[in-house]
Order: sequence, then C-alpha cells, then structure tokens
Amino acid sequence: MDTTHLIDPDIAGALALLPPLDLTPEGLGAVRAAMAAAPTPPLPDGVSEEEVFVPREGKEPVRVLVHRPASLAPDAPGVLWIHGGGYVFGSPDADRALSGTYALALDAVVVSVDYGLSPENVAPGPVEDCYAALRWFHEHAADLGVDRSRLAIAGASAGGGLTAGLALLARDRGEVPLVMQFLVYPMLDDRTVTTDDPNPVTGQFVWTPTYNEFGWRAHLGTDPGSAGISPYAAAARAEDLSGLPPTFLEVGALDLFLEEDVEYARRLVRAGVPTELHVYPGAFHGYQMAVDAPVTRTSFQLGVSALRRALHPAAAETPRQDGTDGATVDG
Repeated sequence: MDTTHLIDPDIAGALALLPPLDLTPEGLGAVRAAMAAAPTPPLPDGVSEEEVFVPREGKEPVRVLVHRPASLAPDAPGVLWIHGGGYVFGSPDADRALSGTYALALDAVVVSVDYGLSPENVAPGPVEDCYAALRWFHEHAADLGVDRSRLAIAGASAGGGLTAGLALLARDRGEVPLVMQFLVYPMLDDRTVTTDDPNPVTGQFVWTPTYNEFGWRAHLGTDPGSAGISPYAAAARAEDLSGLPPTFLEVGALDLFLEEDVEYARRLVRAGVPTELHVYPGAFHGYQMAVDAPVTRTSFQLGVSALRRALHPAAAETPRQDGTDGATVDG
C-alpha cells in the first residue's frame, strides 16, 4: 500500500534528504564510508566534548564521547546515549549535536557510546559494549561530577533496541541502578521480519522491511525469527519485563517498528513498569530529522520533560511559579 498520503505534511520534505541505502554485504562498506565523510554536526554553544576509551580486561576498549554543559551544577545526573543505524552503521560523532542538546536541556552529563557494529560485532557484542560504558559511567560518576543514583539510558532506533536490551542486562546483573530507559522508535523485535501479517501502512519510508531483515541478520549472526534469540539482543524476546526502570517510548504511526513498540509498551504496563507511550500520526521512522516540524518540537519537549522528571525528581516535585515543571524546551 502506498502511504504517502498519510505522511504529516510538515515532515514530508525531509524524505528528499535521504538517498537510498545499499544495505547489502557488498554495499555496506560504501554506506559507512559515505556517512563517515559527511560533515560532523557542531556541538551547541556551551557544551564541551571529551573522548575517553573505557578499558576492558581481555577486550578492546570502548570509545565514548562525554558531553558536559559549561554551567553544570555539582552532582548532576547522567544519561548514556546509544546511537542508531540498524545495528550496522552510525556513530556517536554523528549524534554529537543531539547529545549536546540533551546535555543542555537536561542539565546533565551525556555519555555517547561507540559500540562495535554488526556484522563484525554480533550480539551480544554491541550490548556488552554498552554495558561496559554504563558500568564505567557508574563507577567514575564522581570524577565526572555525576550523582551515580541518577543515571538514565537512552537511544534511538537500533540504539533504542540496545537501550532496551541494556536495561534488561542491568536489571539482571544488579550492578547499576537506572532511573529511566528512554526509547525513541526502538528496534526491538527480530520477529517483525518473519511475521505472516505485516502492517500494510508501516515501513514504506526510511527503514523498510528489506533493510530490517539485513540489520537483524547482521546483528544476530543468524536468521531473524530463529528460536533461542537472547532478549539482550532483541528485547521483545524477554519473557519477564518486571523490575525494569520507568520507561518513555515514542514512535511514528508509519514506522515499521510501530506494532512491536506498542506491544512492548503494553507488556511493560502489565508488568507494573511506569510507562509513557507516544504515537505520532503521519510520522515515519526517523521523523525527527525534520528538526523544525511541529511534531519534532512536540516530541522533543515531551521527551525532555519525562527525562527531567526522572533525573531531577526534587525539581519536579516543586512546581515553578509559572505553573510548569521547568521542562519545556524551545527545540
């Protein structure tokens, strides 16, 4: 079904900015090279960046970028950000402007993870990279000026999928407490590739079923939909979602991930996890690239508001004189 008529007109023009991707074993290198050659977005004014290599015994260190507002108060909260890219491309460098924007909006230190990409680094490699960065963040919180009791994890697309897997891993290992998992159109369920009843109005734009199959196959190192897939690799496979941190989840109504994301939110609610879900009509995967569109501004404001309530609970309990919680941001 052609769903062009369903697109929010305020974001339709952004589709022209995206060239088709040759997501094949032969074409992946060229896709990555083209993205690496693209100009790196500048950091917002008032945000510093530090590159750190997190050591690991017997393994390669994990590179992270630490973004810190110049006006940061002592004992600030922290956010671990995980970039998207279908598990096969992307980098924290491409997300540096976004990470810096979150750091400013949240009065927080944002650590962005350069996890190993698939197929070179198959599951559980990427989520273990993210866990190493999270554990380092927690252990070195004082050195970073961060209150280790106020850490959230966040990510978009495949980064959202890794965020959900990381929340499960952190819950099960019991080493790092989290105040929120923040999931932006997360890639959660490899079984979407093999469903007999695909949604006829999702997945036409940006991230298609063909791309999805390639990404999952590369990430898992086996056929999507196979038995025995770990929930740390595909969070929707988890049988028990209880004990996870409060969750914010947003997705567009035209996104291929719509149904897996809504189902995950439903299951979180049934497991007793405080969950906030937003579905945006007319929005395709990655709609936030239309940075000035009303839906993008709205989603950013709602997301920042939720994160601020989790990261700054004392401030949220004390309304400002203007009647707001101080979370509104002009994006």
